[in-house]
Amino acid sequence: MDSVNTELAGLEQVIKRLQQAKRVLFITGAGISADSGLPTYRGIGGLYNDQHTDEGMPIEVALSGEVMRRTPGVTWKYLAQIEAACRAARPNAAHEAIAHLQQHCPVTVLTQNIDGFHHRAGSEDVIEIHGNLFDLYCPRCGHEETVADYSGLTELPPPCPQCSHWLRPRVVLFNEMLPEKALAHLYATTEEGYDVVFSIGTTSVFPYIAHPFVRARHIGALSVEINPAETQVSDSAHLRWRCGAATALTCLMTGLKM
Repeated sequence: MDSVNTELAGLEQVIKRLQQAKRVLFITGAGISADSGLPTYRGIGGLYNDQHTDEGMPIEVALSGEVMRRTPGVTWKYLAQIEAACRAARPNAAHEAIAHLQQHCPVTVLTQNIDGFHHRAGSEDVIEIHGNLFDLYCPRCGHEETVADYSGLTELPPPCPQCSHWLRPRVVLFNEMLPEKALAHLYATTEEGYDVVFSIGTTSVFPYIAHPFVRARHIGALSVEINPAETQVSDSAHLRWRCGAATALTCLMTGLKM
């Protein structure tokens, strides 16, 4: 524990603020699921790195709204690869710690991840700003359904049971707009305020991810970044913990005696 604590400068300060907090905001990216065995899409251990797909296009093109509309089978192929990685994994100690903190104070989670792990771990107030792989809908008739995984999908893209068009996951593909409901939830949370905000496992390249963290200094909230590497918001953090999410949050929960 002592060796871990040396990485977590200001741990006692964070514990004290959490004990007094009326609301806590967690902002999470792919890095929080790394301890679940999920690869990030690029970088070290990435699912795709800088390689093109079998179709000779960058992964950002294959996973774009335009390709989904034009050739949905191509986009579904790579969505299924992502889902296969999720299926073999489960929420880790970091997801569970965040959910457990709900017993102490209101917690909101803003996540870019589409793996559904925060919900599975028990978090209740989750803003899935990029959607969820397991919520399917028909772009033509609006039919909706939720699946546990893709093992029961015998065709890709799967046909809509109502109109025989094809279904797609309710996720934000490249060059698509963010969901209005999730954005409204984010704006309301930001406006309501929070006493502590964590940025975990995200490079925060998107303004809507960076803004709530950067805003902490303007509203008197404590900002803590948990990420092994420097990011777009590192300079705005009051505290920077250069370790993995599961390690940091397990130590934090031990300190809180939860």
